[in-house]
Amino acid sequence: MGTDGARALLERAATLTLQTGNLLNWGCLRKKCPATPGEEVRDCIQKTLTEWSSKIGQDPKQEIPEVLECTVAQAIEKINPEERDELKVSAKLFIIGANASSIRDAADLACSALGVAQLDSVIIAPPPVEDGTSLSLEYLQPYWQELENLVQNKKIVAIGTSDLDKTLLEQLYLWAQVKPSSNQVNLASCCVMPPDLTAFAKQFDIQLLTHNDPKELLCEASFQEVLQESIQNTKAHEWIPLWLLRYSVIVKSRGIIKSKGYIMQAKRNAS
Repeated sequence: MGTDGARALLERAATLTLQTGNLLNWGCLRKKCPATPGEEVRDCIQKTLTEWSSKIGQDPKQEIPEVLECTVAQAIEKINPEERDELKVSAKLFIIGANASSIRDAADLACSALGVAQLDSVIIAPPPVEDGTSLSLEYLQPYWQELENLVQNKKIVAIGTSDLDKTLLEQLYLWAQVKPSSNQVNLASCCVMPPDLTAFAKQFDIQLLTHNDPKELLCEASFQEVLQESIQNTKAHEWIPLWLLRYSVIVKSRGIIKSKGYIMQAKRNAS
């Protein structure tokens, strides 16, 4: 019953917004440690879709919302305003099939999901470039400008980058109005931080962080596969993921993670 109702909604909605809520509230995930960040994302999306679809009733007169909200109600956890000053809310944003204007949607949804007015830091993973094209400052600029607008509007405190080498980080730093406060380096691509990058970051007070995310944390084919597995016989090929945001809420004084989750948005391309 639930799957049929979910399939009917998916066949007529234009946008899907998926929120996992706090993964630390998911007993099933707590017992299982995914081997890679990519496996964790797939796992979380699948479980959220399955749980959501099981609770959808089938009402032929039901009005189809343009934006489907797909969440696991019991996992949603907003931040207590009285505790806000003790917590750091960080996010990493992966652009998949969207343009720079989606960055505002991602920030707004993250703030809304967590019940906060502002994110303390957002790191953007370089949006995928076409085959044979290398990442350039010109390509990054519209995305960075969107982040800068959010800093100026006090939606985000600090913004950072991921996987930029010294040359590109320097170009971005010299051009940007709001300077990058951090740059993530993938440990799979280098066991030791490149000396030129380290020297530049130290000179301009840019924090170098490490990560183990793959180049594509969630690709179009992977999302469609998970959607098909979760809600069988749905037209998964019509759905294009736009962006994926991973957030964490950390208790500043103790350095422990209080909350962690994913928010993503996809659009239906029925043509």
